[in-house]
Amino acid sequence: MPINVRSGLPARKVMEEENIFMMDEVRAYSQDIRPLKIAVLNLMPLKEDTEVQLLRCLSNTPLQVEVEFLSTASYIGSNTSKTHLDKFYLTFEDIKNKRYDGLIITGAPVEDLDWNEVLYWDELCGIMEWSKTNVTSTLHICWGAQAGIYYHYGIDKYKLGGKISGIYEHRVHNRKEPIVRGFDDVFYAPHSRYTGVNIDEVKNNPNLTVLADSDEAGLFLVMSTGGKQIFVFGHPEYDRVTLDKEYRRDIDRGLTPCVPHNYYPDDNPDNKPLLTWRSHSNALYMNWLNYYVYQETPYEL
Repeated sequence: MPINVRSGLPARKVMEEENIFMMDEVRAYSQDIRPLKIAVLNLMPLKEDTEVQLLRCLSNTPLQVEVEFLSTASYIGSNTSKTHLDKFYLTFEDIKNKRYDGLIITGAPVEDLDWNEVLYWDELCGIMEWSKTNVTSTLHICWGAQAGIYYHYGIDKYKLGGKISGIYEHRVHNRKEPIVRGFDDVFYAPHSRYTGVNIDEVKNNPNLTVLADSDEAGLFLVMSTGGKQIFVFGHPEYDRVTLDKEYRRDIDRGLTPCVPHNYYPDDNPDNKPLLTWRSHSNALYMNWLNYYVYQETPYEL
């Protein structure tokens, strides 16, 4: 599909090298079509890596998608250059009077903090409240899913005994929901987190539906009635080497991380990781864009 992003975005080069069709503003505006407008609130520290991962996920549908990246104004990390943020990112103040077909809220490495200890928590709450009226459907990822289900439904996270890291087997439930259309009964997806959400609290909420979970990793996919809010507690957007980078980063920091589960062949970090979750990741994003954004959004935003 044609993805329209700002000219000069470094992720464009990566996408084009993977033979993914990228469209610049000039060509997009020459077509007699209204593209889907998707905003991505990127809370991850390595923003350029996340840009590539999410653009790759959004590239498997014939729909034309225009992507805008957002960052928080109340906290600016040090892992992405100010030049990159100034050139390719907007803040909530820039877009608060606009409407979007879809919004993606990424994860963030702040799981050990209480909600009010997160420096941009108030700003994030304002964005999530705004999304109720200005966004057709919002997709929350990992910590973003925990934050979203807490803000919208009051279901809090809890600390696990250790870090969940690796590729886990999941079961699909409620197969008639379009978000899991095309999924196998069992599929794999990455997780990387220190906290979880109680599945019984989710099941007891009549406004929420559990669509996929794992015996080992817990919740994976939860949806609000009608799909206005969709919560993904894993990281299906991760590429082949993301968990490997996290594992070696923790070692370099003097930590003793466990080898990511079911990730390296023979559990040997010297072996190249197998990519076992890409097809279901593509199906998830394609289904979200089609059934919960494109089919539901008004033509005139």
